[in-house]
Amino acid sequence: MSARLTLVRDGERSEQVVETTTTGLDLFGEDRTVVAMRVGGELVDLATELADGDVVEPVLIGSPDGLAVLRHSAAHVTAQATQALFAEARLGIGPPITDGYYYDIDIPTPFTPDDLQAISKKMTQIVKERQRFVRREVTDAEAAAELADEPHKLELIQLKGSASDDDGSSVEVGSGGLTIYDNVRRDGTVAWKDLCRGPHVPHTGYLGNGWAVTRSSAAYWRGDQSNAQLQRVYGTAWPSKEELKAYQTRLEEAARRDHRKLGRELDLFSFPDEIGSGLAVFHPKGGILRREMEDYSRRRHAEAGYEFVNTPHVTKGELFEISGHLGFYADGMFPPMHLDEERHPDGSIRRQGQDYYLKPMNCPMHCLIFRSRGRSYRELPLRMFEFGSVYRYEMSGVVHGLTRVRGMTQDDAHIYCTEEQMQGELISLLRFVLDLLADYGLEDFYLELSTRDPEKSIGTDEEWERATQALRNAAEASGLELVLDPGGAAFYAPKISVQARDAIGRSWQLSTIQVDLMLPERFGLEVTGSDGTRQRPVMIHRALFGSIERFLGVLVEHYAGAFPPWLAPVQVVAIPVAAEFDGYLGEIADQLRAKGIRVEVDTSDDRFPKKIRNAQKEKVPYMLIAGGDDRDAGAVSFRYRDGSQKNGVPVAEAVAEITDAVARRIQV
Repeated sequence: MSARLTLVRDGERSEQVVETTTTGLDLFGEDRTVVAMRVGGELVDLATELADGDVVEPVLIGSPDGLAVLRHSAAHVTAQATQALFAEARLGIGPPITDGYYYDIDIPTPFTPDDLQAISKKMTQIVKERQRFVRREVTDAEAAAELADEPHKLELIQLKGSASDDDGSSVEVGSGGLTIYDNVRRDGTVAWKDLCRGPHVPHTGYLGNGWAVTRSSAAYWRGDQSNAQLQRVYGTAWPSKEELKAYQTRLEEAARRDHRKLGRELDLFSFPDEIGSGLAVFHPKGGILRREMEDYSRRRHAEAGYEFVNTPHVTKGELFEISGHLGFYADGMFPPMHLDEERHPDGSIRRQGQDYYLKPMNCPMHCLIFRSRGRSYRELPLRMFEFGSVYRYEMSGVVHGLTRVRGMTQDDAHIYCTEEQMQGELISLLRFVLDLLADYGLEDFYLELSTRDPEKSIGTDEEWERATQALRNAAEASGLELVLDPGGAAFYAPKISVQARDAIGRSWQLSTIQVDLMLPERFGLEVTGSDGTRQRPVMIHRALFGSIERFLGVLVEHYAGAFPPWLAPVQVVAIPVAAEFDGYLGEIADQLRAKGIRVEVDTSDDRFPKKIRNAQKEKVPYMLIAGGDDRDAGAVSFRYRDGSQKNGVPVAEAVAEITDAVARRIQV
């Protein structure tokens, strides 16, 4: 018997007549660029038999789905190799992640570098054996019997239907039946097996030589610190050895640019143990960099018609009960401080205490400012702006330098407008955001639209649709690529995220814009309309940097610490060839300071070549050098960060070049 299929490839549809027992392997043969397929929109193994009427689309190895399949398969091979070497090892979860994968292993002692090397060697053997990934459906009882020696897998079987992407358990079990994947040798014997939803590549040989085990670390089972601590083995997998090498080169460059390393070397910031995890202090040079960022942002906001407000760091819990944040975000907030309780001499309570919280966001307080007096439609749009400090309890395992902190300063704006003003306000707001980010040197953007999660949100479908469509229209008007993030919105509003690519192509989520129809309702915000009726305003949330800390960390890595002159903590170092020229360069430094330039004269006892090296190590944009010929000619020698030099530059020209570069915010 035959079956008729519709094959979709590169957007082109074609009809094919095949045997009823045809699989994807038959359809695509030994084309190693195809690792899985979509049948009726569902991602499945190539070994799946196709039925009459199926619509089939190949999944290419270099596509996002293809890379996820490849990396999840590599995770299985890593776990198989580990158990072959360490009989006591028990399996956790092994999902694909950005640029790689991990597998959590329950083992008594941490892995050493030699252990990881042995695992890699064993993986090479498994890859060469071309073991087939064979899927089979099992009942809960069958799975429990087969995996009786795997306590974490037994727990996952009980989770069926409530597994989560957050902890990776969704790659193991879902809402349907259970499946086990066997790794089958060429002689038909089963080498290894694992509870898994799949899909996988047809056989281990598809991994080729484009994979690597990268490192290991401790990790709590399912991300919960109250659970057992496991060992997490990280790896990466790519379609080819060349792509693996390119990725490793990017990692080396990223390590060179790591803002934590550069923050120490350039004396910008630190994280003292005495203060606590995720809480940064900024040193004088970091303070200059931060001040320049903030001052320029304040000036641009003032020009755009924003009004500056300020709110406290703590508040009664009632505020976040009204806003709804306590119901959705309590786990991400610092614990409450129970205050204001008063007692009689006998110990009985005279006055009940109240819970106070460090604020995790500014928006509820801005709503109170709006509500503090009657408002007319003539005041709208009303744009409030604040550099507001907020505090979020991030787990210690995810705190990371300045890009994931517990205390941060958000450049928070909330725009209150009418529904008629909303669309135009969003379009101009997005343009304002993109233009300002470009002024800091980021110019490669795309947008992400996060939509409602029905199980974690408030409001009606109609309200969410209005808000989401307004954001979609603004995104399309920008002309930028728009990527969907289904279910990724906060509980009260859909969101556009501005994703910026840095100098080495990494994407960072920076600015966010949300259209909120919920908080104005919860706080009872009203304006008097032109007809005298009371009307509900729309509230637009906007954080441009995201947070000062995170944005500064991104800029450090984007520029590799070599900031453009307008941001550089020290813009000019004047270096005399000998001590007798200190005074001459000091006079030039005074001219630059009079024009607002940050300049230092190196009068230390270091030798001249060492002074040059010091300035280059500190990534100072300009070095001004002077000796006898320069002094006699009323000139200086210019030396730049890249080592190039211009000699005999008249002082007036030197001052003009530096001040012009700072004024135009260009890189040198």
